Amino acid sequence: MTDKVRAPAHIAKIVEALGQDRAIQFLLEFGGGQLTISRRPTTKSRLVTTLGADGAAALAEIADHLPRRIPTAKPWIARVWASAGTPIDQIARQLHVSNVAVNGWLKDPRTGERLPGRARRDTNDPRQLRLF
Repeated sequence: MTDKVRAPAHIAKIVEALGQDRAIQFLLEFGGGQLTISRRPTTKSRLVTTLGADGAAALAEIADHLPRRIPTAKPWIARVWASAGTPIDQIARQLHVSNVAVNGWLKDPRTGERLPGRARRDTNDPRQLRLF
């Protein structure tokens, strides 16, 4: 995923420590639940098996800045995947939400317009029959 989507403030430290792709992996695996991050995680730790020793160490460094309950950050993940060209229905299935929710997350809350990076459908397709 080459296009970087700016992370919201509540997960910015996680994205800085792990990078965008591993942060998504971490949020999908641990988001929504409480997590205590050890300063010296063992190799049997679920955190180490998910992110590797370096990822666990990076999170241990910022553990004081993380909330006890890890956020899900599904709207941000949806924007990242949409900017990479992932279809909305696939995003919805992977995040276990409806396509309506994903469409809402991909709109600018202030203007209601589509956020950059979302694929547009061509409404002027000559193969499409006119309804009226």
